[in-house]
Amino acid sequence: MNKWFIAIVLIALFQGEGRIQASRPNILLIVSEDNGPELSCYGEPYVKTPVLDHLAQEGVRFNRAYVAQAGCSQSRAALMTGLFPHQNGQIGLATWKFSLYREDTPNLVRSLKSAGYRTGIIGKLHIRPKSAFPFDFKKVTSSNFARKNLKEYAKEAKRFIGKSESDLPFFLSVNYPDAHRPFIKQIQGLPKKVLTAQEVKSLRYFGLDTPQLRAETADYYNCMQRLDALIGDLLEVLERSGKAKNTLVIYIGDHGADLLRGKRTSYEGGIRIPFIVRWPGRIKGNWVSHDLVSTLDILPTLLTVAQAKPIENLPGRSLLPLLRGEKVEWRKYLFTEFHLHSAHNFYPQRTVRNDRYKFIQNLMPDELNPGYDFTMNRFFAELQSAVDQAPESIRRAYARMRKPPQYELYDLKIDPYEFNNLAGEESHKQKFLELKNQLQEWRIRTEDPLLDPKNLKHLKAEIDACMEAGKPSKEKLKLSYSDYFFKKQP
Repeated sequence: MNKWFIAIVLIALFQGEGRIQASRPNILLIVSEDNGPELSCYGEPYVKTPVLDHLAQEGVRFNRAYVAQAGCSQSRAALMTGLFPHQNGQIGLATWKFSLYREDTPNLVRSLKSAGYRTGIIGKLHIRPKSAFPFDFKKVTSSNFARKNLKEYAKEAKRFIGKSESDLPFFLSVNYPDAHRPFIKQIQGLPKKVLTAQEVKSLRYFGLDTPQLRAETADYYNCMQRLDALIGDLLEVLERSGKAKNTLVIYIGDHGADLLRGKRTSYEGGIRIPFIVRWPGRIKGNWVSHDLVSTLDILPTLLTVAQAKPIENLPGRSLLPLLRGEKVEWRKYLFTEFHLHSAHNFYPQRTVRNDRYKFIQNLMPDELNPGYDFTMNRFFAELQSAVDQAPESIRRAYARMRKPPQYELYDLKIDPYEFNNLAGEESHKQKFLELKNQLQEWRIRTEDPLLDPKNLKHLKAEIDACMEAGKPSKEKLKLSYSDYFFKKQP
């Protein structure tokens, strides 16, 4: 009798464990490159993105979502580690020798593998060292800015998703090259309808509208529409696999567009992104969240749904209560930062926003921001004349971007594109002090190494030392910030 009882208990436990394992979802993380929320479901009037619009209708669209830093490597490393760039070390591009402080930094891939997930990546990783992310499956590992063999993304995804030799849940990260420069109008018939400069207006956060900017915007939209079609191919692969109903799908952009006041800045055009989540039957569908969320929230969310071991002291938090439509007290303040992209544009900044106001602290105030000329001179011909002829608020905004003051304060409700700096105005003194104090507390709490002026000076000296005839040399760049950022003083 006792033997039968023990057998029944063991069978029940085994079946219960099986149900728990089966309840864990597959995870499909889709990341596009260099685009903000310029999708039709976010209200962009000229671009058409039916696939992502439908994904949003089936899930949750976050209207106020942000990356930790508006740079490719920096944003992706923050997503994978759940840490701000100043915490994980990836403060600049991997292709310019910037990297994580430690190879053994806990990250999403290692955590999910430990929890029993198959892990795969299609498209570039763009974080150093690559060995920190031991994916089981890696395909199309180049940046692919020429957009060669775009059908390979869905084809390789089919191979990975359709593997039948294992019942393990999967995590797959698919990283598309659109909408990175160059803005290519059409590739292999995508998009089906090409937009022209005559059919669009420039993005509103430029504050400018010239024929060249309209042409750039049109081709940027063409990249977005091609991206939408490619994501459609990917989601069709998932659907045909029979695994869509138990797959959590997340779509994000890695930061804003490589256009004026976007990528490589701390303005909304750089740090605000599209963020859509679908999980059939498990989260609320067809609704919009206006809570302040960050890509730093993705790691704790996925660890929770995967029943993986939590990582302690992460700055983000699980999005599950928001995804379920629960009323929960959420964050009042959201933080971002900037250091540099490549050695061309070193100009550290720290930012905080609340429900309405945005505060930026420039750590090298009243010095020329090299990122301004890098963007203006690299892509835009004779644009300064358009700035000179713009309304006064726009002229001031561009002058401020070129040579920023120590502090900037914007009312995003009445000035969503950050043209009018309210710092120093007596009527906004209380809000200024509130956000300034919140930012300082966050910097102390997260052990920001640039709180120490010596570290800022040392890092700038390393960047300056690689200059040849006013231009940075990747070969001459020697970095040692991982050695001195957190060195304890004797």
